[in-house]
Amino acid sequence: MDTFKFRNETYKLDDAGFLVEIEQWDENFAEGMAAKSKIVGSLTLRHWDVINYIRETYKNFGKCPLVYQTCRALGLYLWELKVLFPNGYLRGACKIAGLTHKDADKTSSLLKLSHKTGIFLSQSKTFRIDIHGFLVDPEEWDEQFSLMKANEMKMTGVFTDKHWKIIYFLRDSYAKNNNVPTIYETCEVNKIDIEELEKLFPDGYHRGAVKIAGLRAK
Repeated sequence: MDTFKFRNETYKLDDAGFLVEIEQWDENFAEGMAAKSKIVGSLTLRHWDVINYIRETYKNFGKCPLVYQTCRALGLYLWELKVLFPNGYLRGACKIAGLTHKDADKTSSLLKLSHKTGIFLSQSKTFRIDIHGFLVDPEEWDEQFSLMKANEMKMTGVFTDKHWKIIYFLRDSYAKNNNVPTIYETCEVNKIDIEELEKLFPDGYHRGAVKIAGLRAK
């Protein structure tokens, strides 16, 4: 647990720097967090369009919207989102809006052991997952985990070379940098646009691709 202070206000943050108590969010928090998120100058109306859309979606539907939904609803190209939020969608826009992907993940029926961790069972192996369905130890990952996760997410069809290219890019990048690459980096390096990424991983970037790759964003 950590704290964040800005203009005489103090906010509780989790270990990844996200706001712990959603109700504590205010515009002051957003402005202060923006300064820590590589945003130069004050938040513009376009920044606030994204922030307010994320928060309104959570208010109305109880979950943080996928990056695909936000870009489509606001008519944003991925490069425009990158200009607005250089740190990424999750670690930039959602963090400033006081939310995270965890605010959308529902506890899976596969989580049985405790309120902290669970077990993801395959026919031949057991995987430890957290309450949001992410693999606890990235070293436990194998392709079987990805296939089982994809099946749990009801992804239709079979995994293609494009799926595996993204998954192995994520894992290789994490191994080199000890951090999950942003959606911008993933799309740019693999030469795909956000529409194609959505077709490959309809559950989202972090809640889909990153989770299937056995990783968790820090």
